[in-house]
Amino acid sequence: MSADARPITPETLADPTATLPSDPAFLQQMIIELLAALRDTRRQNEELQHRLDLLLRRIYGPRTERFDPNQPLLIPDAFEPLAPEPEPAATGDAVPPESEPGATPAKKARPHGRRPLPKDLRREPRVYELTEAERRCPQCGETRAQISAERSEQLDYVPATLFVVEHVRCIYACPHCEGQVVTAGKPAQPISKGLPGPGLLAHVITEKYADHIPLHRQERRLARQGVELSRSTLCDWMAGAAQTLEPLYDLMKTLILLCGTIHTDDTSVKLRDSERKIKALARLWIYFGDYLYPYNVFDFTRSRKRDGPSLFLKGFRGYLQADAFSGYDGIYAGGNVVEVGCNAHARRKFVEAQKTDLARASTALAYYRQLYAIEKGIKAELAKLPEDADEPTRAAIRLRVRQERAVSVWERLEKWLKEERPQVLPKSPMGGAIGYMENHWEALKRYTSSGYLSIDNNVAEQHMKTIATGRKNWLFTGSETGGKTMAVLFSVVSSCQRHGHDPFVYLRDVLSRLPTLPKENLADLLPDRWSPPQVADPPATPEGPIADGSPS
Repeated sequence: MSADARPITPETLADPTATLPSDPAFLQQMIIELLAALRDTRRQNEELQHRLDLLLRRIYGPRTERFDPNQPLLIPDAFEPLAPEPEPAATGDAVPPESEPGATPAKKARPHGRRPLPKDLRREPRVYELTEAERRCPQCGETRAQISAERSEQLDYVPATLFVVEHVRCIYACPHCEGQVVTAGKPAQPISKGLPGPGLLAHVITEKYADHIPLHRQERRLARQGVELSRSTLCDWMAGAAQTLEPLYDLMKTLILLCGTIHTDDTSVKLRDSERKIKALARLWIYFGDYLYPYNVFDFTRSRKRDGPSLFLKGFRGYLQADAFSGYDGIYAGGNVVEVGCNAHARRKFVEAQKTDLARASTALAYYRQLYAIEKGIKAELAKLPEDADEPTRAAIRLRVRQERAVSVWERLEKWLKEERPQVLPKSPMGGAIGYMENHWEALKRYTSSGYLSIDNNVAEQHMKTIATGRKNWLFTGSETGGKTMAVLFSVVSSCQRHGHDPFVYLRDVLSRLPTLPKENLADLLPDRWSPPQVADPPATPEGPIADGSPS
């Protein structure tokens, strides 16, 4: 080697003036360093490519996480048959075995043709008759008699109608005594001295919080009907309605803490307060109650700090099913709240690892396919129960089947994870997926020890997706007060929808009754106890003359 030649090292590899050293030991060490650098570079490239693939899929790819049942046939260990089903008992409460991994479940046949229109819709008959000349028989000249009629239905639409309610307070005076004048009282309104009636308030709330139509679009809709209302006015109405509904919200919040199980999840909401010059990424949380108190209660917080859930769940004792957010750790540490994991999250990590480690990912997904097939079989068995079957009966069936069938799958999955853990890089997508399951193992399989728990937290996540849909339209909240308003109105609308009520009908009735309702009767307006009003709606305009209020 010449005196001015520089030996090749990983740092000087790209330098064309460098020359190879002549020392074999040095060459061997250099090759070791180069291979190590190559491995690090390849690992970094795989991590970056994995993150890029996830980002592109999130933006452009399908939302489903379908698993091809044919691919993992290359891995027979993942398809050990489940324990055989016990013989059906005399009570007929055995759960049917799930289909084979490669089998395609039979689809229910859907009836063809147009669906009949609802019978409760108002019908407007339009009868078409022949003229006298057309009725005349061309052969004998006699008038043809009607023998039947051919009926068909057509669906039409009339735009929503605004009307003005005139509140006339009659004034009475004694003709003999001076100063004895009495004015008839006016019932309390949803917004004191406010312009909107309960029907209009219910309409605006339903449009925004159920149908995701922002206030600026509603502003244009109202303008087309001849009513000029600014979006700031509509925003003030929402705040007033939330204030009226707040006692009902507080009651649902109090009752949900008495549940045995609560599902929770959160999503981001942009906070843009121009007056206070605040720009932040706030959070909207859902707390989904179980069968005891089936309400969906939302909470708004300025940030994702752990004090938000801790404050809301203060005093709660039971199971909390959520993702692995570290902010819940302090709640679990108290001993009163038991963590239940979300297997949809754990499964999703193996879905994301398919591109970098298809064989292992397919094996893990095959195990999860068996676990979810068991849950599907349980649902099919529960569907056979009478409608009035109570929740303890249903929970007993869930627990029995999970203990008989799901526990063995979890045992095989645990064995497989322990075997594969040393074979993968900890920071690889597969290493992260396996590490996630090992770190949250007890929480993930806890649902097998209780029939009141779910295999995943999808029920809460699905409600967060509806918030995300609305967020694309209304974009942000203008203040922390607006965030609290959002939480109250989302809670009422989502809870009434959970029980199959029309949000407009429910809100119109509740907003009409709340201002004058005694506090002890507030529970009658809870979504699971409320019944639609039986009386017909009052006419838009009085049928008879209205007195001008002058004393007779």
